[in-house]
Amino acid sequence: MNFAFVFPGQGSQSIGMLAEFAADYPIVEETYAQASAILGYDLWQLIQQGPEEKLNQTEYTQPALLAGEVSLWRIWENVGDIKPLFLAGHSLGEYSALVCAGAIAFSDAIGLVAERGKLMQRAVTVGQGGMVAIIGLDENGIEDVCKKAVKGDEILTPANFNSIGQTVLSGDLAAAKRAVDIAKTAGAKVAKLLAVSVPSHCALMKPAAEKLEQKLHDVEIKQPTIDIINNVDVSIYENAANIRDGLARQLYKPVRWVEIIQFLHGKNLECLVECGPGKILAGLNKRIVKELPTISFKQLLGEK
Repeated sequence: MNFAFVFPGQGSQSIGMLAEFAADYPIVEETYAQASAILGYDLWQLIQQGPEEKLNQTEYTQPALLAGEVSLWRIWENVGDIKPLFLAGHSLGEYSALVCAGAIAFSDAIGLVAERGKLMQRAVTVGQGGMVAIIGLDENGIEDVCKKAVKGDEILTPANFNSIGQTVLSGDLAAAKRAVDIAKTAGAKVAKLLAVSVPSHCALMKPAAEKLEQKLHDVEIKQPTIDIINNVDVSIYENAANIRDGLARQLYKPVRWVEIIQFLHGKNLECLVECGPGKILAGLNKRIVKELPTISFKQLLGEK
């Protein structure tokens, strides 16, 4: 079977996630124990018992999802007999892809994403930034909304091209709030503020990106053993310098998920596998390319 693994980003987390896998595969809790030892707190307890408010804080969400996605990959390494041809991750999910392809050690990646979350949180004063999801406008419509919503030196730009007609904007909260009404007036089916603690993938994250870039130079990065399509350029990572550059720019550049799925569709794959909790990517992907199904990790195990 020709397939690719896709790793979700923030928004896939939930209290109790992966408990069903942990019951059958000890590697899940072992992976979380490894992460907890690095972080200095019990990450497994957090995702199983909460509180939800803490899990949803960026600096905790990121290592929680990374550990979960890597634990599922480790299950597949133990029971699967074939590797995917490609890997791709949505924002944070790109770190999972890099770990699974042997480019970054899991221990290094856990520390990186925890620091990434802290840097993102500190880059913007609480209450200054915001993100808004818009469904039903094309790229020209989105561009027009951004232009009309900003005042003065405010920022509002596309952060995630998630699926055909579904875009997330990111920037100053005041501009994001105006964008909701402007988008609805322009004919958007949905325009709503997202409950996020930081405005990801916009210029407000440049200070965080500069500090993250310094951290990335302290980490050993190897050539991936599986081709990874990156978020920023929709190209395959070629070397360590390329990966460091991509991960730094990813913080303030939009996630081009539509183009990533279209790229994978052109590779004659039979399916994509969502390697993570939930079905967020499956929902997005079917609105991009219907002919390329996205199955859950649980389905993959069942089809083995």
